[in-house]
Amino acid sequence: MTDKTAFPADFVWGAATAAYQIEGAADEDGRGESIWDRFCATPGKVRNDESGAVACDFYHRFPDDIRLMHELGLDAVRLSIAWPRIFPEGRGRVNQSGLDFYDRLIDELLAQGVQPFPTLYHWDLPQTLEDEGGWAARSTAEAFVAYAEVVAERLGDRVSHWATHNEPWVAAWLGYGSGEHAPGRASADDALAAAHHLLLSHGWAVEAIRRVAPDSNVGITLVLKPAYPASESEADRLAARTADGFFNRWFLDPVFRASYPADLLEYFAPSAPPVEEGDLETIAAPLDFLGVNYYSREVLRANPEGGLPLVVRDPEASYTAMDWEIYPNGLFDLLVRVRDDYDPPPIYITENGAAFSDHSTHDGEVIDPERQAYIEAHVDAIGRAIEAGVGMAGYFVWSLLDNFEWAHGYSKRFGIVYVDYPTLARVPKSSYRWYRDFIANQRNGGRGSAGR
Repeated sequence: MTDKTAFPADFVWGAATAAYQIEGAADEDGRGESIWDRFCATPGKVRNDESGAVACDFYHRFPDDIRLMHELGLDAVRLSIAWPRIFPEGRGRVNQSGLDFYDRLIDELLAQGVQPFPTLYHWDLPQTLEDEGGWAARSTAEAFVAYAEVVAERLGDRVSHWATHNEPWVAAWLGYGSGEHAPGRASADDALAAAHHLLLSHGWAVEAIRRVAPDSNVGITLVLKPAYPASESEADRLAARTADGFFNRWFLDPVFRASYPADLLEYFAPSAPPVEEGDLETIAAPLDFLGVNYYSREVLRANPEGGLPLVVRDPEASYTAMDWEIYPNGLFDLLVRVRDDYDPPPIYITENGAAFSDHSTHDGEVIDPERQAYIEAHVDAIGRAIEAGVGMAGYFVWSLLDNFEWAHGYSKRFGIVYVDYPTLARVPKSSYRWYRDFIANQRNGGRGSAGR
């Protein structure tokens, strides 16, 4: 980003979290079992058979963590509501203790000047609903709407921005297609059904939230991954388009165009999503914002044996501890493309960050220049997108805290705050201090990156 461009004065600077990854207290105050509790208890599914049973113990330590948010200077924090805390059986009986927890949490955030941006579903489906068919069943979408309505009715007087879902691609394809995530199913038919019902529940919930909390801004968070052809050959370009359809268009098209992409419907045939009359119009309910999670890109070439496109690794590129290529320009390309193809409402980058092998030094410091460089480069890409006319509303770094990283357990650290898991002590990393100074500089009318 050039030094001549500042971010808009109302641009939201935030950090992101998720309930199962930080809260812990898995068996407290009436919380029910989630699919991740069951998945973690299944030997071999998660590294070292770790779980989110304690995680960062945010459930008990949130006042101290909110003070860290305040000291960081955050405008907002992205958090998620744990469905099993509200409906331990997925539907029916409401657990008032669960609602009380989020009441206290939101009140404390607001007292510290931090706006809550809750997500209603960040992958922790109540296990009872999975036992009835999970997201492959339409009834789960119906249960989600009842849950969304109860939460929005209780908290909507203080919450201005709601996201229905986080990364339905991951919930559908890693949970039901490959089995890498909970609930651990491996069926393309189940994944296609799950993706459709996730999107359908989103559309229904948009209407429900607006009905009980009319002043709400409602959106959805999609993980998007730009796909580039390895060459200009027609075969490689087709491979990249197929990958783009799988990762991006399969979710963007129904949300913004009320249709699934024709080339992917043909690709998945004879399987097809279980679309009923009116579903696609419901999914395309007008949004107040779009959340975009961006981490990396993929470069594709055609498979000479006719199978799935092949991912090409750039030997000159740098990679994170997740083995994801660091490619900030992909974020710029993605934002311009989404603007040009879909004319979305204002966009928040709702997750962006990197895992590296962080270690506490002998004096207790955690120095992470790679993460600082990653964040700075991606924030610059957003600045260039703003210059190009993309309507950007905010940026949430992933993540505030080191936390439970799903099937990787506690082996991958994304936080700008280090968590010493044996003691649960918090240590702000050097990237935290950089981000704090950057936000302060922006508030003071600064241009470009902090420290220039």
